Amino acid sequence: MSTPFNQLLQLLETQKHPPVESWNPTSVGDIDIRIRDDGVWFHEGREIKRVGLAKIFSSILRKEGTEFFLVTPVEKLRIRVDDAPFLAVDFEVEGEGNGQKILFRTNVDDVVLLGTDHPLKVHLANGEQRPYIEVRNGLQALISRSAYYRLVDYARKDGEEALLTSDGTTFRLN
Repeated sequence: MSTPFNQLLQLLETQKHPPVESWNPTSVGDIDIRIRDDGVWFHEGREIKRVGLAKIFSSILRKEGTEFFLVTPVEKLRIRVDDAPFLAVDFEVEGEGNGQKILFRTNVDDVVLLGTDHPLKVHLANGEQRPYIEVRNGLQALISRSAYYRLVDYARKDGEEALLTSDGTTFRLN
């Protein structure tokens, strides 16, 4: 029987992304694409409703400093990102204690294993804690409020700190 964790694990093992980090196109410009802080994509002010199109765009996304670009071998187009380009919308957990593993799924179906290569960081912004997970190459996903509240249930208390372990690495949730 396939568990939800194993289903996400299969997605993780089969996902591939273009090598945008190795592409250095000479044509650089801007395109009116915006990713809102809730992970919704817009083109020329209108929501991109075709999820498949947003997934394709997300696969060629690259971050350079504080700027974000859609990159192909021949062209690099700057876009606007309000916060993080992705939203971690769900996760599955397997195991307990130091053997616990947590797999996150983003709004564009990227799957990442919380751990050393994909750390969790909590930033304070406008008086609230905002948790993020590294997805790939400096691109982060804001962990949705509902996923974060579920995640807290897996944390252990150490004094005032809430600690979460995944893939042998421990992270502070506060």
